[in-house]
Amino acid sequence: MHRQFARAMTAAAVLALSLFLCGPLWAQNGVQASLESKDLQVGETVTIKGKIQPGKDLFVTVASQDKFAPQDTDGVNEKKSFARDVQDNAFEMDTEVPVLYYVLTNKPEELGNITKKRFGGPSFAKGIYETTMFRLGDYDQLNTELKQYLGPIDTQQEWDFYRYTHETSYGINTVTKERTQIGKVTIFARSVLGDYEQTGNYWDEGTSIELDKATGEFTASFKTFRHSPPDTNFDVFVNGKEIGSYTLEGKGFWLSLGGRYMNPLWIILGAILVGAFFSLIGAAGGMLMAAYQVMVVNTMGPVGINAANVLRPSNVALTLFSPLGSFYRYAIKERRVAWPVGLSFGVGILIGSIWLGKYVTEFLPLASYKEWLAVLVVLMGARTLYELTPKVMEKRKNIKAMTQKFNEEVRKAKEEGRAAQMGSIEPVSTGLTNFRFKFWGEEFKINPLLFGIIGLGIGIVARCFGIGGGFLLVPIMTMVGALPMYVAVPVGLVGTCFSSIGSFIGYLMNGYLPDFWIALAIIIGGFVGGTIGSRMQKLFTEKQLKWILAVVLFFLFFRFFKIEIWL
Repeated sequence: MHRQFARAMTAAAVLALSLFLCGPLWAQNGVQASLESKDLQVGETVTIKGKIQPGKDLFVTVASQDKFAPQDTDGVNEKKSFARDVQDNAFEMDTEVPVLYYVLTNKPEELGNITKKRFGGPSFAKGIYETTMFRLGDYDQLNTELKQYLGPIDTQQEWDFYRYTHETSYGINTVTKERTQIGKVTIFARSVLGDYEQTGNYWDEGTSIELDKATGEFTASFKTFRHSPPDTNFDVFVNGKEIGSYTLEGKGFWLSLGGRYMNPLWIILGAILVGAFFSLIGAAGGMLMAAYQVMVVNTMGPVGINAANVLRPSNVALTLFSPLGSFYRYAIKERRVAWPVGLSFGVGILIGSIWLGKYVTEFLPLASYKEWLAVLVVLMGARTLYELTPKVMEKRKNIKAMTQKFNEEVRKAKEEGRAAQMGSIEPVSTGLTNFRFKFWGEEFKINPLLFGIIGLGIGIVARCFGIGGGFLLVPIMTMVGALPMYVAVPVGLVGTCFSSIGSFIGYLMNGYLPDFWIALAIIIGGFVGGTIGSRMQKLFTEKQLKWILAVVLFFLFFRFFKIEIWL
C-alpha cells in the first residue's frame, strides 16, 4: 500500500516537473508568426502577424543585433562615469544589452508601471512641470514565464543596465540615443509599448496591438526609430520564440558622429543665423548653437559617447569662425578692436581653458554649479538694463556723447543717401594696467591686466560648458570696463576666439572630435553669419544693442534653470 502510494506521488512529481520545464517550450512551439517585411527604412512601421497559444498574453520583443557594454566605450569621461555608476547599480562594466530594445505587449503592467515624472526648473524646486512615464519594474518581480519572453535580456544585470540606458539621461544620451520627449524635454526612452488607441500614452504613439485571446491570433506593429543608424539589424521574438529579423536602411544624409539624419544645408542655415546674431552682440553664440543642435539637429553622438562630447566640440566651430568672419570689418576696415585688452583677455582665457580648466574640472564638478551661473547671468541682465537708465547715462558722459555723435552720423547718412560711417579706435597711451584710447573723439580707459585675470575665470567656464564665454565677456566689459557696445563686442569676439581654440585643444587632448559634416556646415555658416552680423551692427543704436544683450542674458537664465518656456 505504501509502495503504491509512493509510486503515485513520484509519478505526480515527475509530471509536475515536466510541465514546469516544458511549459515555456510548449508555448514557444505554439507560436506561429512572421514579419510583414524584412527590409524597411528608418521611421517606417514594422508589422508582425501570427498566432500564439489561445488565452496567452502577447509579448513581442524587438532587439537590435548591435549590443553595448560599459567597457566598450572609448570616451575618457564616459569610462569614469560608467565606473562610478556601476557602484550604485546591479550591472557591471561587461554587462551587455542591445542598443535598441522594445517590448510590444497587451499587458505592459507585467513589466512595469506608469509613474509621475517631474522635470524642469532649478534643483531646489524638484521639478516645476509634471508628466507621466513608463518605469520598468524590478527583474526579481517578473514572473518566471515572462522572463523567458525577453529574448537577449535574461539576467538581473542585463535588465538593470537596460533600465539604466532607458530611464537615466546619461544612459539615454550615451547608449540608446532615442528620446521620448515632452516638447523638447527628454523624459525617457521607449521601452515597453502598448496599443496607442487603448492607452493614449504619448510614448505609445505609432504602436498598434490587436490580440484575439480566444484564438491567439494577433497583429502587432510600431514605428521604428527615425534615427536608427543605417543598416541596423533587429531580431524579433514572439513569446520567447525567435521568428525572424529585419533590417532598417538609412533615409537621408547620415551624420556618423552626430548620430542623426540631417541635410547639412539646414545646419549651415542655422549657423548663419546664429553667427550673425553672435557677431552683432558678441555673446551667446555657443549657447544658441547648442540650442539649435539640441532642438533642430538633435545631435546625439555615436553609441558609447555622450551627446555633449560631440555637441560641444562642434559648437567651437561657431564661436571660432563667426568672429573670424567679422574681423575684416571690425579689425581692418573700421579698426574697432582694442587689441591690448583683447589680447590680454585672450591669453587669460587660453590659460584658463587649456591648463586651469583641466585641473579645476577634475576637482570641482562645475557643471553642478550651472544654477549659480544662471544667477550671475540674470544679475548681468538686470545690470545691463540698469545701465540704460538716465541716471547711469549721466555718469558715463563719454558713452552719452559718443552715442549722440553716432546718432547724428546716422541721421546725416540717411539725408545724404549713403552708409553711415563708424568711428575707429585711436590709442592714446598703452600700459599693462592702463590702456587709454579715443572712440568718436571721446576718451576711454581700461585695465588690460585686470581683464586678463578675469579671462582666466571665463576660460575655466568655457572649458566646462563647451561655450565661448561671450555671454560673460561682453557684459563684464560694459559694466566693469564701462566700454560702449561698439567696442566691447569686437574685443569680446577676440576673447571668444582664444577660448574656442583652448576648448578645442582640450577636447582633442581627451580624444573628442566633432562630427565632420556638422563642423564643416557650422564653419561655413558661422563665417558667413559673422560677415553679415558685423555689417548689421551699425544699424543698431547703443541702447538697442544693450536691450538685445539683456534679452539674451534672460534667455540663458531660463535655459540654465531648465525653465522650458515653450511648454
